[in-house]
Amino acid sequence: MARDNGSTPKKNGAPAEKNGSSSKKELHPTPMLDELESGPWPSFITGLKRLREADDQQYAPMMNDLMGQLEHSYEERMGYWKGGVVGVYGYGGGVIPRFSEVAEQYPESKEFHTLRVQPPAGFHYTSDILRSLCDIWEEHGSGLIALHGQSGDIMFQGCSTENTQKAFDALNAVGFDMGGAGAAMRTSMSCVGHARCEMSCYNEVKAHRDVINEYLDEMHRPALPYKFKFKFSGCPNDCVNAIHRSDFAVIGTWRDDMKVNQDEVKKYVANVGRKYMIDSVIANCPTRALSLNDDDTLDVDNRSCVRCMHCLNVMPKALSPGDDKGASILLGGKRSLKVGDTMGTVIVPFMKLDTDEDYEKLVEFAGEILEFFGDNALDHERIGETIDRIGLPAFLEALDIDADPNMVNHPRTSSYVRTDDFTEEADKYLRKKAEEKSGKEDAANTNEPDRPVAAE
Repeated sequence: MARDNGSTPKKNGAPAEKNGSSSKKELHPTPMLDELESGPWPSFITGLKRLREADDQQYAPMMNDLMGQLEHSYEERMGYWKGGVVGVYGYGGGVIPRFSEVAEQYPESKEFHTLRVQPPAGFHYTSDILRSLCDIWEEHGSGLIALHGQSGDIMFQGCSTENTQKAFDALNAVGFDMGGAGAAMRTSMSCVGHARCEMSCYNEVKAHRDVINEYLDEMHRPALPYKFKFKFSGCPNDCVNAIHRSDFAVIGTWRDDMKVNQDEVKKYVANVGRKYMIDSVIANCPTRALSLNDDDTLDVDNRSCVRCMHCLNVMPKALSPGDDKGASILLGGKRSLKVGDTMGTVIVPFMKLDTDEDYEKLVEFAGEILEFFGDNALDHERIGETIDRIGLPAFLEALDIDADPNMVNHPRTSSYVRTDDFTEEADKYLRKKAEEKSGKEDAANTNEPDRPVAAE
């Protein structure tokens, strides 16, 4: 039965204690939350109960009242949290304030702020660092930590206003900094990448740190129209969801032929059988770029390959990315806002990321996009919505980027489009590609040693 908003909640049938200070305080009954533990999947309620019932946990009463308020929200079908302004010295963001609107009923959780903290690039931790993080949050917060939020942050959830600065100082002392919040550049994410993944096509950690370190002020002093997220995935598997959850996605790829180890292909076919190979690999290629020969070798039509990664994931010993590696850059991925969910649009089909100069170009391009976003986006508008509003051609012209067929998300289906200049535009594109190829060949020939002239 739902409680009245102004009523005093009952705890196991007994009136609630007014001061709420005893660690042995009776637990709030939570029949509706208990139901969330009955399914086949692990429930966050189990973790909250573990913190609530820990005798040596300083903030067990906070978790008890938190669960009481959450049960109250489930009964009333209404959230009872409001925002505010809470921060740490020198920073304009990074703390998510939460103040309870039913603080009289649940006094221990009247303040339940979240600190967003930047993780190491690639999510590399030592066990000692993880223990330090847990110790800090048990001392200053609720003990509730999420590794990681969708933006990549370490989410330290449940802190009083008084302890917010203390918690940050302790975290900063072991080398961690606040993440992004509000209308600012947000905390970045990068996959574990080349540290352990054979599909990696560039140094994700370097790209991540170079970009974030250069524009860190945009994170700590919010001055953008709205949020802006960078994410770095080492290959088209996109393990950090960059394409559909970041404004600026850097996706590793290659532009030469996929590498095929035919001996490993034969071993795989011998192990799983030809039927399984055809059903699970060949038939699942979205562009029919694969074919299995009678001698159990594999043919790849590389011009048709769209880098979906399915065959490489199924047969990682037999198939691997090519040697000419780099990254594609996509802009505009996000969840629903003014415009519905969008995937990133290809803006740079291929960018080489080998040398320090290559990474400097990436950082410079990221700065150009941030500057354009800050100057042209409307309030509460993501970069993808800005491009949608002004049109991709206008955006490309403003950034002095040449149009490329790889930027086409979906071909036109309307026949009422003039195509009389198609041949002219196609010729311009082909000439440009030929000039680029000729320039590369000239540069390669210039670097070659002089060859002896044959005797006449």
